[in-house]
Amino acid sequence: MRLLNCPKLLEIIKMSNKLQVTGYKFLLLILFFLLCNLQPATCQPVATKTRILFVFDDSFSMFGDWQSGKKIDVAKKLLSEFLDSLTKQNALDVEIALRCYGHQSALWPGPRNCEDTRLEVPFGTIATSAPKMKKVINALVPTGTTPIAYSLGKCAEDFPTSTGGKSRNIIILITDGIEECNGDPCAVSLELQRKGIFLKPFIIGIGMEVAFADAFRCVGKYYDATTEVGFKNILNVVISQALNNTTAQVNLLDIAGKPSETDVAMTFYDEFSGVIRYNFMHTINARGNPDTIYIDPIGTYKLVVHTIPEVEKSHIKITPGKHNIIAVDAPQGYLFLKVADNYKKLPCIVRKHGEMQTLVVQNFNAYEKYIVGKYDLEILTLPRIYLPNVEIGQSKTTTIEISQSGNVSIYKPATGPGSIYLEDNNKLVWVCNLQSQLTQENLNLQPGNYRVEYRMQSATESIYTIERKFKVESGGTVQVKLY
Repeated sequence: MRLLNCPKLLEIIKMSNKLQVTGYKFLLLILFFLLCNLQPATCQPVATKTRILFVFDDSFSMFGDWQSGKKIDVAKKLLSEFLDSLTKQNALDVEIALRCYGHQSALWPGPRNCEDTRLEVPFGTIATSAPKMKKVINALVPTGTTPIAYSLGKCAEDFPTSTGGKSRNIIILITDGIEECNGDPCAVSLELQRKGIFLKPFIIGIGMEVAFADAFRCVGKYYDATTEVGFKNILNVVISQALNNTTAQVNLLDIAGKPSETDVAMTFYDEFSGVIRYNFMHTINARGNPDTIYIDPIGTYKLVVHTIPEVEKSHIKITPGKHNIIAVDAPQGYLFLKVADNYKKLPCIVRKHGEMQTLVVQNFNAYEKYIVGKYDLEILTLPRIYLPNVEIGQSKTTTIEISQSGNVSIYKPATGPGSIYLEDNNKLVWVCNLQSQLTQENLNLQPGNYRVEYRMQSATESIYTIERKFKVESGGTVQVKLY
């Protein structure tokens, strides 16, 4: 049972033994563990089905010579031997299938058939499908052209809809030539990856010219099998990646280069297709180390750590069968905004210093964590308070405290337009407009000297403007009567 690989569950079982918890109580304890999904990243993940579709080139060019014989004969022999070895692994959660192209229509005479592709062996277990695939492969005779783009497009129909969990759909394309039907294999592959039909394909080039490799790098992960031995080794490497997840840990480094940062979400994207592959909440485990995660070695990743602001690391390649360390600079500290309780809710816009993009709107009397650096704050008081160059230090809390506002009640004799201005060094700075349809308003204003300008709606001349000066003190109350 795979769950027994989970240290947390083992701890619960040991604890149950010590406490002599047996019978239904023990079952309830285990059920609680399962229902609460207390499976940390260090537990083996629930296995998903892996489906591997072999796409085999049987175009006329496979009659070409390659080391000990014709390409087609060598490829048949090596692929058959490989299927025999795959059968011995007895991987019950793996299904395989075979699609061929260039094997139904002759290249001459007449126009080439650019739809010459067919699923010859549908998906089934290795034990049932491998013998069928060997039989089909051994009977192949190269005859036609190379419709790679069209064949990849048809692969989307080959993978069955998964039930009871998402499958890992993988394509292994074995070919000795490039697209010959004016299709765009790169565009087709990218579109199907973005739709989640299959992961980044593997392409094994048999005895191809070096220049052909550039045509396939945009399609998937390309391997150049220049020799028969190389072809055999590459098949083993590819299948190892296809069958196995491997382990990794993300080290979020502080300003001293130590992996001490944690408790932040992170997303692994497929760098080629942009598809989201994994989401984790970063954790420091019981040993004080970044926790182990299981991750598919297929593809190249871009990691986005959802700090404020986000940090990214691109071109991440996972080495199969090894524990991979992914280090990201993410030093952080805290910002605490403090104000007296007369503000029910006071937001503050936070931006990176010198930039206009809003990173976050943080409320007062709350903590938020930021990447170490300088920030510009725009506090949405009346009037607004601007604080540039606020510095956040490693593992420190920067506290910003503003004065308690004063409560101002404004009374009008009738409806009409009005505005409030702050007196600032013999200059009037606009603060806000009054609501013309109201005759009484209550406002929270920061301490300072103010003026209100008002005119009744019915008055049709500017000389009827009413001006009042008033002063606001921290925590004070002011009544301004405009009559």
